[in-house]
Amino acid sequence: MPALLDQLNRPAPIVLAPTGMVPTRAMTPYVPLTPAEIARDVAAAAALGITSVHLHARDEDGAPTWDRNVYARIVGAVREAAPEVLINVSTSGRTWSELEKRADVLALDGDLKPDIASLTLSSLNFVTSASLNAPDTIRGLVRIMRDRGIVPELEIFDLGMLNFAGVLQREGLLLGPLVVNLFFGNIAGMQPTLSEIGLATERIPGPPGALWSGAGLGDYQLIAQTLSLAAGGGVRVGLEDGIYLTRSRDKLATNAALVEQVHGVLDLLGRQAMSPAQFRSELRGEGQA
Repeated sequence: MPALLDQLNRPAPIVLAPTGMVPTRAMTPYVPLTPAEIARDVAAAAALGITSVHLHARDEDGAPTWDRNVYARIVGAVREAAPEVLINVSTSGRTWSELEKRADVLALDGDLKPDIASLTLSSLNFVTSASLNAPDTIRGLVRIMRDRGIVPELEIFDLGMLNFAGVLQREGLLLGPLVVNLFFGNIAGMQPTLSEIGLATERIPGPPGALWSGAGLGDYQLIAQTLSLAAGGGVRVGLEDGIYLTRSRDKLATNAALVEQVHGVLDLLGRQAMSPAQFRSELRGEGQA
């Protein structure tokens, strides 16, 4: 890894995860579910400063869906509302595990084609459910992303997933500096301690220059974000990961309030948010090593 001061001088990617698959209107009135609501929240966050947006699709009843037609409406609305922000779509195995369903969104084309797509590198348990990610499904997804020119964003919940990232590199399926989200606070994964964050960042496979962000689930959102920013990384932020502004759970958050909170931490550390243009430059290999 580069020296800490070099990392702190590098702008921090901010990934907005506004919706997810879990939050409902019964849990919080602020979760955006329709294309117009999601676009509104992305535009507000973009005005504050974000790099990319991680999108999940919901059907008319608010239930998660893999349907590319629903994604098309969301992506179109977001592109219009915040044209510079990179679009990151979910290929999650949390509700369905079939390759065909999970890859459906990757077929979007033209102005609707996503820039990035999530790729979870192993199966894992959440509090009440499992995300199933068979090795052949992971390889199938990454091949489709590679063939479509979509950048995989590796979703990492434990150190074994980082090891599998290295396996995929050796197989020629992952090329260049990686885009990585490190998740902390899940019951069956890494926790937001100094030692585990240190190990995770050290285990990100080379070459140097990975664009990594830290995310904290539930009560751990702000803790993981602060430690990740202090370690020179970026952050993932949004109602997908936690619906409260702080771990005291005394105030429901909006996506804009969560982004604003992250910018407060950035200011304390003397760091800048990475713009979408800077992120694209990094992906082309024109940024720092």
